[in-house]
Amino acid sequence: MAAHRIDVHAHYFGGAVATMAAAVPGRRELWTADATLAAMERTGTALQILSVPFLPQSRSGGANARVFARRVNEELASLIDKHPGRFGAFACLPGDDADAMLDELAYALDVLHLNGIGLTSNVAGRYLGDPWWDPLLEELASRSVPALVHPTSCRHAADLALGRHPSVIEFPFDTARTITDALFAGVFHRHPDLPLILPHLGGPLPSLAWRIAECAGMPGAHDHDVVTAEHVTAVLASLYYDTAMGGSPHALLPALQVTSPEHLLFGTDAGAAPPATIDRAITALAAGLKGGDLRAVEHDNAVRLFPRLTAH
Repeated sequence: MAAHRIDVHAHYFGGAVATMAAAVPGRRELWTADATLAAMERTGTALQILSVPFLPQSRSGGANARVFARRVNEELASLIDKHPGRFGAFACLPGDDADAMLDELAYALDVLHLNGIGLTSNVAGRYLGDPWWDPLLEELASRSVPALVHPTSCRHAADLALGRHPSVIEFPFDTARTITDALFAGVFHRHPDLPLILPHLGGPLPSLAWRIAECAGMPGAHDHDVVTAEHVTAVLASLYYDTAMGGSPHALLPALQVTSPEHLLFGTDAGAAPPATIDRAITALAAGLKGGDLRAVEHDNAVRLFPRLTAH
């Protein structure tokens, strides 16, 4: 079969990101477009929507973060232009300042015509239920722009991860943490149909969905009468979930209990996950889904969610 998969969870580690990472011990191999395109051919991937898995921050003020985000976004736009139909991008936003985030969002979408926005599960301990996020979430909802909410370490990750790398279990738990915070803070009531994509099939969130919904009715769980079990269930069904590091039945089946195949998107975690892991995830996904459902997850759902993909 010709390459047809659209990978919504693939990391860009070239250019400015590579320069920043050069001082990090044990850093990964240098990202190049040629090597990435070769890997895409091997996995039958027609197009990758690239992202960086963090929001840059400056230690004093926000200028450096703004400069870095702008440089990354312009590099991503250049890649899209150089390789028509092979790449898309989630914009990188500076994580220091809510106003700067809105400015860069507008530039990335209106000038560079990127496909969506990259967020993280928290920024300096601010989860999506924190009012600090509200202007950005309002803008995303008003534009109907998809946002990939990549997990990151919480402030206590060193303890919670028990000395191991936080990507083992702590990253996916931070996905569940931030969406639960947003639910109980009324975010999805204020911004209905917010098009968020949760990596790794939502981590433990689908398995905890019934419990979270039931807890919505408990005294003191939240301050909003609109946050009911029915609201929680409806919101979780409306979100999108990518299959990166989650193609096996252990993750796929719980996700399909909270949403439909139309809300699943193909992802690989390319640039972070080893090729052998990506191959096993693709094989498992193809074993778990068949026919039209598999085609929807690997291609059709992304085309519907990202209409700008067809412009390149």
